[in-house]
Amino acid sequence: MAPTHFPAEAKDPAAASNQNGGEPKSLVVCFGEMLIDFVPTVSGVSLAEAPAFKNAPGGAPANVAVGVSRLGGSSAFIGKLGDDEFGRMLNDILKQNNVDNSGIRFDPDARTALAFVTLRADGEREFMFYRHPSADMLLTESELETDILNQAKVFHYGSISLISEPCRSAHVAAMRIAKSSGAILSYDPNLRLALWPSAEAAKEGMMSIWNEADIIKINEDEIVFLTGGDDPNDDNVVLKKLFHPNLKLLVVTEGSAGCRYYTKEFKGRVSGIKVKAVDTTGAGDAFVGGFLSSLASDPSILKDEKRLKEALYFANACGAVTVTEKGAIPALPSKEAVAQLMKQVVVASS
Repeated sequence: MAPTHFPAEAKDPAAASNQNGGEPKSLVVCFGEMLIDFVPTVSGVSLAEAPAFKNAPGGAPANVAVGVSRLGGSSAFIGKLGDDEFGRMLNDILKQNNVDNSGIRFDPDARTALAFVTLRADGEREFMFYRHPSADMLLTESELETDILNQAKVFHYGSISLISEPCRSAHVAAMRIAKSSGAILSYDPNLRLALWPSAEAAKEGMMSIWNEADIIKINEDEIVFLTGGDDPNDDNVVLKKLFHPNLKLLVVTEGSAGCRYYTKEFKGRVSGIKVKAVDTTGAGDAFVGGFLSSLASDPSILKDEKRLKEALYFANACGAVTVTEKGAIPALPSKEAVAQLMKQVVVASS
């Protein structure tokens, strides 16, 4: 799978304007999968042992779109759902959360994707997916809502939509359209190895669009996977193997420990907020949503280390709130909930 290359941006993202005139755009457009996570009602048991499951809407890009909106930002989602009860339910959830859903398409012949999630006692997860194929894999380039892509301040995506055609071609086309309109490209590889034909295919697919991203968010496990087993805590590994010349920001999330950040000008660490984890599903997406909501309103934070650290701490807090409840979208926080947690930390440390 050859790397994807796009022409240079047509204009400065910060100077791009929306259809209403000269006001700067602040829309975060998320592309990819939306599905139903079936989460056990008890932790620490296998799928076969679980007495019951709670159905929770999820899918990383959709989680991010809802996360941005919950925090008071402007977001849209582009993807495909089955023309079934689950698909209609997910579409309604986007509407209820004020996410622009005009980029949703429905497939009459394929089902909405499902994922059964095993919760370990510490809240970490393992997944069993039902996608053979699911509707999200069947989105075509001709079905893209280009008006939304042209309005994007930030265009966010993962790697699952790269696994098979026709969705891969739709994904690449959407990236090209958004970039040509001046959008900041945000990439969370979101490794789900079980969905790829092989580990080699996963690495090749994830890296095929690596150099097009302006912002990349990865975790320690993904660093180990993409570098062939190198130390994820070694700055030299990150900078030499994963930081490409066009990248504006690379963030490494470390769960409750917080995150590390790398730009061309500076690098550092931002502390996390420790809470009692119930379910870590959606924590990384809440982090991304928190950061992109800050970025979309002011892209200049990428050049100001102090303000960048403030935005990343806010994103860490978003992730912390999310792990205190089960499910992804149901647990995504409001700006008030995040502010309350951050205030509690300040009080506790004073």
